[in-house]
Amino acid sequence: MLNRRRFLQAGSASLIAGTSGLLPTVISAPSYGANTSGYRAMVCVFLFGGMDNHDTVIPFDNENYRSWEQIRASLLSVQGASRSRDVLRQLAPAEASFGGRQFALPPELSGLHSLFQSGQAAIVGNVGPLLQPTDASSFNAQTVQLPSRLFSHNDQQATWMSGAPEGARFGWAGLFADIMQRAGANVENTFAAITTGGADLLITGQQTTPYQVVGETAVEPVILEDLNNPVLAMMTRHLRAQGFNGSSLLARDMATRSRLAIDANRRYNQSASQVGGAGDFPASGLGQQLQAVATAISARESLGVNRQIFTVGLGGFDTHSNQAKELPMLQQELDAAIVAFQASMQAMGLNEQVVLFTTSDFGRTLAINGDGTDHGWGGHHFVVGGGVQGQRIFGGLPPSSLGHSRDAGSGRLVPDVSVEQFAAPLGRWFGLDNSEIQATFPNLGAFDGELALFA
Repeated sequence: MLNRRRFLQAGSASLIAGTSGLLPTVISAPSYGANTSGYRAMVCVFLFGGMDNHDTVIPFDNENYRSWEQIRASLLSVQGASRSRDVLRQLAPAEASFGGRQFALPPELSGLHSLFQSGQAAIVGNVGPLLQPTDASSFNAQTVQLPSRLFSHNDQQATWMSGAPEGARFGWAGLFADIMQRAGANVENTFAAITTGGADLLITGQQTTPYQVVGETAVEPVILEDLNNPVLAMMTRHLRAQGFNGSSLLARDMATRSRLAIDANRRYNQSASQVGGAGDFPASGLGQQLQAVATAISARESLGVNRQIFTVGLGGFDTHSNQAKELPMLQQELDAAIVAFQASMQAMGLNEQVVLFTTSDFGRTLAINGDGTDHGWGGHHFVVGGGVQGQRIFGGLPPSSLGHSRDAGSGRLVPDVSVEQFAAPLGRWFGLDNSEIQATFPNLGAFDGELALFA
């Protein structure tokens, strides 16, 4: 039976358009420690399909580049000059590490390279779902607990967002939003979590439901846009359930949800239409999604929020075949959109108040399958913003070879960094205190420390 709580959660998407494992099932303690001062927003760019980490951060020192080049020879023969060592964008981290090994980004990520070198971006190497510290030896010997259904798209997407495979209820960013709402961060929670391109689970909490935006507007029923004014007024009254006083609790909830949806969508669209331009963005799908995020951030005061979390998505990264052609185009789209978004935040004077980060189902194998790569585990990700400890590489970057201590087979990387270790510093930056971080990530203590992503 559909209970009232589940109905209310399901009915609020857009609002009218549409068991966590490592995370707690319920966080019931009141929140008093969260810092709600000022404005802060997190933006998750989810790369659906599993972005190839081995073609994201590329070895640059001669020894490791030659090893990488040899293992990927047939794929690189199709990519040609775009992966020649002399066209790669060498990274110069502020703190030398990795035993003198050097790294670079592909030319398609030249904008992210510039953000890294200017201190506005960091790289988190080899991060992914873990239940406890694991290496290739313990993985192969099956002496450690492992996340459920590794290498499965839907399950690993859900695990990244919630700590459990498909069927999970709450995401860690949604629990962040719940905590902030209890602490009084927002006038109302309707616009605290906004999605434009999937990854809704990440921002779903116990009290927080993703608000869906298409383009730069909330979706209103077409009938309200096309009919003449008398009928429009009548239909609006009908959808807002004006005058409804039925005795059924479910019917009352439905009427309330419909009324709130109409009002919220109109409020959002009015607020978005009154702010200035968000800047110049690419016409790509991801570019337009990030433009919508920038517009919502620009309208933050009118929307009554000072803590927001956004998800946008870019698909196509399941490059089992034709990777040499498809992946560079996806990298170009990702790069141009993030650079435009960062420029927009700087123009608004919000560079220190907004952080963007990438996530994906998993990384991919170093070994190739002909003209593509297969599902991996750990991957490399970017964290972008003025508050980030930029020009640094956190986590691990295992050798570009086969058979090392973090190779689970075919260059499929056993993560150095757990999702909790990646997410916890984002939560602290967002304003959560120690007890709230521990309540959100009860398994965090299984790992040795968090990442110092922020000063």
